[in-house]
This record gives sequence, structure tokens and C-alpha cells, in this order.
Amino acid sequence: MAAHAAMSHRRRRTRESRHHSPLAWALPVTLGLTFGIWAAVIRRVEEGGVATGGQWLLGVVTAVVVAGLAFGLGRVQHRLPREARAAAYGALTAVVIGFMTSLADGSVLRSAAIGIAVGVGLGAAVFYFFYTRE
Repeated sequence: MAAHAAMSHRRRRTRESRHHSPLAWALPVTLGLTFGIWAAVIRRVEEGGVATGGQWLLGVVTAVVVAGLAFGLGRVQHRLPREARAAAYGALTAVVIGFMTSLADGSVLRSAAIGIAVGVGLGAAVFYFFYTRE
């Protein structure tokens, strides 16, 4: 017994492979493509219906930013308490919807009001979802 207590115990270092499910990639990519195309279409309609390189660039940048933010939030959501997780999803939604409203020649106040309203609504719905599932 004494020999067992005196022996040092080593921890095994296991490297957990970071495996991302197909949904972890597909959902942010789908959101990014949807909002990127939406941004390009809004700008195209506002400029008279002729496609330009600037519209394509706006769409690509919007798609990359939205997909990156959604993927990043998906990676850290499990470490957040449900209140912060709901607030993060609400904030992401508010920013994206406010940006889309501003592209459609909405004023700053209108864009902010619509973005905040949609973000608060989605944040409340997400909080309810997490609260009833945990």
C-alpha cells in the first residue's frame, strides 16, 4: 500500500481532434451565401439593375464576414451561459439585419431600430429555446 501511494501518477495528454460536424460548416456557409447574395441584389436594385464588380465584391465580403462570425459563434457557444449565448445570437442577428436595412437606403435610425427589434426578438426566442432544453 505504501508503495502505491508513493508512486507518481502521470496524466496522459490526449489530443482531442477537433472534428466539426457537417452542420457546423454548412449552416455558416449557407448563411454567408444567403446574406452575400442578398447584399449584392439590394445594391444592384438600388443602382438601376446593372451588375458591377463593386456589387460582387460587396456580396463576397458580406458572405465571408457573416459566415466567419456565425462559424466563430458556433465554436464558442458551448462555453457561454445560456443568457450570454442568447445575447450573442441576438447581437449577430441585429448587426446583420441592420446592415441589410442600411444597404436598402434606410436611415441610420431606421436601420438601428429594425436591427435591434429583430435582434431582441431572436435573442428572446433563442433564450427560451436554450432555457427549455437545458
